[in-house]
Amino acid sequence: MKRSLAVFLLLAVSALAGCAHTTAPAAGGGWITLLDGKTLENWNRIGDANWRIEDGAAVADAGNGFLVTKQTFGDFELRAEFYVDENANSGVFIRCSDPKKPASATGYEVNIFDKRPDPSYGTGAIVGVAKAQPVIKAGGQWNTYEITAKGDQITVVLNGVRTAFARDGKHPSGYIALQHGEDSVKNTALVKFRKVEIRSLAAPGPAGKGY
Repeated sequence: MKRSLAVFLLLAVSALAGCAHTTAPAAGGGWITLLDGKTLENWNRIGDANWRIEDGAAVADAGNGFLVTKQTFGDFELRAEFYVDENANSGVFIRCSDPKKPASATGYEVNIFDKRPDPSYGTGAIVGVAKAQPVIKAGGQWNTYEITAKGDQITVVLNGVRTAFARDGKHPSGYIALQHGEDSVKNTALVKFRKVEIRSLAAPGPAGKGY
């Protein structure tokens, strides 16, 4: 009896140890939660933006920087809810090759920038790749991005409306980043993200490498 109990306890400890390596909880239907509104443990902070968790969301209202995933992703569907002030310069960067310097030159920037001087590459656009058609303003309300990257095809849907589509194969995989960037009020605009989830459109890669 004592030996059976010892074996049971050993198996239980092993199972818990395996769970400790899980980087994100499942959201159901193949979706994986990257940002659950409780912790930033799946993200690295880059830059000096003052990211923190408030009221179930990742929030920043000062500084210039990013939250960057610890894994890379190739073909996927991504959905994220966001709230920004009208002055905010933010965005969702995908397939970034350099996790220390997310940029539209080394990945794809799905923009959130209502007051961008050239509004065609403002909110809803893929900067330098696909203009927003139509142009939709996002400031002052909660919004939902649905971003699909499959091979060289990238589709952006904002609040149920397709705003951008591109065929571009320069960046097949990379990191995902959420931005609090330079705005017209010295980087003080409010940016919030919540319910950031991803679903693979390809077979999972090696452990620790994402999709």
